[in-house]
Amino acid sequence: MRIVFLGAPGSGKGTQAEKLMTKYDVPHISTGDLLRAAVADGTELGKKAKTAMDAGELVSDDIVIGMIRERLKDDDAQKGFILDGFPRSHAQAAALDEMLAQEARPLEKAVHLAVDNDEIMSRLMARKRADDNEETIRHRLKVYEDQTHPVINYYAAQAKLATVTGIGNMDEIFGRIEQAIGV
Repeated sequence: MRIVFLGAPGSGKGTQAEKLMTKYDVPHISTGDLLRAAVADGTELGKKAKTAMDAGELVSDDIVIGMIRERLKDDDAQKGFILDGFPRSHAQAAALDEMLAQEARPLEKAVHLAVDNDEIMSRLMARKRADDNEETIRHRLKVYEDQTHPVINYYAAQAKLATVTGIGNMDEIFGRIEQAIGV
């Protein structure tokens, strides 16, 4: 199982990736978790990421791709992986394909959890996190739409895209995902 999850913030990617990880014993690799761990561990890539984050900038593709490359070399990722939060751009998707082609382990599926913006707003506003106010959420959704839509098209052109409705109870959504990835 070599898949990526695509979906807006609040679409349920992390929740569903965790369910897949538990059931199929493959690692759920979140770029946010990787970045936080690299910064905390003081790795070379972590130091570079921290500099960008402290300056309020996005972490560069080179740093994120480097972290993913390192993580996919770990023993637990040899039998498969679930990427969450990567790729976020056409360039990152192409880099991932190149990275996996070098190891003769191509990506099998890109799962797009489709949830409309009104539902996303409702979910995120209910979380009561400091950064989950309406203005910030709308901005995050706009950034997601601008950056990730080309990634959806990229995987659709490769016939690797599976769009799954991300509305319903968690088990119903999980069943749709399993059907979409053929497990």
